[in-house]
Parts: sequence; structure tokens; C-alpha cells
Amino acid sequence: MRLGASKSRRIRKRIEAGSIAGPRILTAVRPIDEHSGTPDQIRTLVRQLKAEGADVVKLFATASIRDGGRMTMSAAQIEAACGETRAQGMRSVVHAHAPDGARAAVLAGCTAIEHGTFLDDATLQLMADRGVYFDPNFLVLHNYLDNKPKFLGIGNYTEAGFAAMEKGLPLVAEVLKRARAHRVKIVLGTDAVAGAHGRNAEEFVYRVRDGGDSPMEALISGTSMAAESLGLAAEIGRIAPGMQADLVAIDGNPLEDIAAVRRVVFVMKGGKVFRNEPKPR
Repeated sequence: MRLGASKSRRIRKRIEAGSIAGPRILTAVRPIDEHSGTPDQIRTLVRQLKAEGADVVKLFATASIRDGGRMTMSAAQIEAACGETRAQGMRSVVHAHAPDGARAAVLAGCTAIEHGTFLDDATLQLMADRGVYFDPNFLVLHNYLDNKPKFLGIGNYTEAGFAAMEKGLPLVAEVLKRARAHRVKIVLGTDAVAGAHGRNAEEFVYRVRDGGDSPMEALISGTSMAAESLGLAAEIGRIAPGMQADLVAIDGNPLEDIAAVRRVVFVMKGGKVFRNEPKPR
């Protein structure tokens, strides 16, 4: 979910206080990119973000898929951001489509790579060797393509940009399969934008139907592996004594039919029931 810097913190605070119902929010407050300054300025910015309440640090190391995914931040900027993030005890998530930006992020000690549409095998192996998490996304591309009239003409959402995203779908499927072969730690995310919120479960379906994941691989990527990637493995992501009791029950067996994840009937967060629909007769 993308929210304004102050808005994300306000909503997080209200949810934690119990004044409104909502998901657990981890916020980067605002992202770091090639315009964020010199390496020293970026280190200062990371410390400032932590002081402002950031849970993670988000970097944009490359351009979007619509612009070819070229590397935009310098290696020195990436090293400064990820290095200072580690020094501050936080985790870093990096938007990177192409190998050069992703490789620089991995070598800098960043925690996770988002998208990775054009990653080569050497970079995937480096990620596996360094324990870097990987989140390829199907839903975000489908959402843009399904809602093309709402985005067309805004910035780089041009006909050429949409063509690039359409070509990107089979590339996402292919890089996911290669990442599995290299034993990369894969998490499930959606990079959800307007029109995709509330449809995150579709990513499970795309991962299995298009990306070649087994249903169990997809479910693990969205539960225990995702929690591990965020440093929350001791609190959420599994059913075990002492965990936070975040549970979602669905109508059907997702190991037999992954589309069952669409049929949510019960939701519990931290042991509190937020949704409990009567069983269909």
C-alpha cells in the first residue's frame, strides 16, 4: 500500500492504538532514489528516516519496467543507503529490474529485491549465496494492463510503456522459475497500486498458474518466508505457541485449487476476529 509520508505513520499509529481496524503497517516513510543526494547525504537521510519512525528503507535503484529498468542510483549511493540501513538495525527493500542495479544492491548488503524482471542467472545465484530475498510481481502488471484507460497518458504510462509491461509478464514467470532453481528466498508481494488493493490474493494464483510455483511454495512465500524477510519470523507467519495468531481461513483447499485463496471467510489478527462469515449452506 502506498501512502503519503505522514499519512502512513498516522494510520499505523491509529491501528496500533486500536482506534481503527487495519493491517500491520511497516512504512518506509518515503523512498530514496538517485535524487536523494550524495552518499553522505543519503546516510544522513537514512538516520532521519529512522528518527521519523521508518520501519524499513525503500530504494529505487533502477528505472521502471516502462523505461527499460536501467540503473539510476550509483553504486556509491546504494552502498551508502544499504550500509547505513544495516548500521541502524533496519532492513532495506530495493526496486530493481535489471542486473546492474540489483547486483549493486546485493553487494551493498540490501535485504530484498523487488521486481527483478530482467535478472540474469549470475545475479540470482549471488542473491541466493547472500541470502537476499526476492519478490517478483505479477499483480502490479496485470492491474496496470486491466486498468489501462485510467493510467494512459500519465507520465511514462504511454503506449510504449504499456507494451513493455505486457512483454514483462512472461519475463516475470521465467525469472521466478529460474530463481526457484537457484534456491533464492522468494517472498510474495504485489506492489499494489490503485485498483489492486483488496486483490492481493490474486498474486498467489498468478504465481502458481503462470510462474510454475507449487501451491505450497506460493503459500510459504506469503506467510513464513515473508515474515522472515521483514524480521518478524518470531511474531507472525506461522501457527505456533507464542505467535501473534494472524489467521486467514478460506473456503476450500488451496493445495488442490489455489483459486480457493479468493474465498476468504474468516480473518483473525493478533487473536482478534475481524471477519467471520457464516458457512455457506
